[in-house]
Amino acid sequence: MSEEPRPNETKPWSASVFTLFPDMFPGPLGLSLAGEGLRADRWSLDVHDIRLHGLGRHRAVDDTPAGGGAGMVMRADVLGACIDANLPPGDARPRLLMSPRGKPLTQSRARALAQGEGLVLICGRFEGYDERVIEGRGLEEISIGDYVLSGGELAAMVVLDACVRLLPGIMGKAVSGEEESFENNRLEYPHYTRPREWEGRIIPDVLLSGDHARIRAWREAEAERITRERRPDLLVKE
Repeated sequence: MSEEPRPNETKPWSASVFTLFPDMFPGPLGLSLAGEGLRADRWSLDVHDIRLHGLGRHRAVDDTPAGGGAGMVMRADVLGACIDANLPPGDARPRLLMSPRGKPLTQSRARALAQGEGLVLICGRFEGYDERVIEGRGLEEISIGDYVLSGGELAAMVVLDACVRLLPGIMGKAVSGEEESFENNRLEYPHYTRPREWEGRIIPDVLLSGDHARIRAWREAEAERITRERRPDLLVKE
């Protein structure tokens, strides 16, 4: 159980993950920028094993679907009990359920989530969840794309990484997060670095001109071009 912050201290952005495979965490989140932030207490991670609240000698967490059909369904009583046992009353963090039928994660949503107190993420397996636990515990379904994974753990890591990198102090420069793909409904402009020429391909002269106004205009034009070619749907959102 985490300690209450002392006066003048800011409580770190906190994530609570519910899963049948707790050993998968922190996984990649323990490396690179996210891992450095975790070790520096810029954010915190609690992982809860749903199976500890399973039923019977074998700690069953799922059962056959009502009405028949393929696969198994995670029980509402098991997941509900695990959530109740590990989240304090009044926990206002969004409760996100990893699900391919959920609303797609977007950069703007990740930024909004990063500005809050943290997240609760539920990682399922099997065919799905008993609908009653979604309603009964105020879970919001969220998706990372139009495909199906074996479980919600990898999706939860994607959501966490998208949020954590935006927390104060995680990235070296705040501007790094302001000129990326999907900010302002644009894909990012091309990048170059040394050497000036590589295999007959050269860095555009404008980028070496030292004229910051021309460079900014070039980058804006390139972002517009790439977005129009690859993701014209983003331009429609304006």
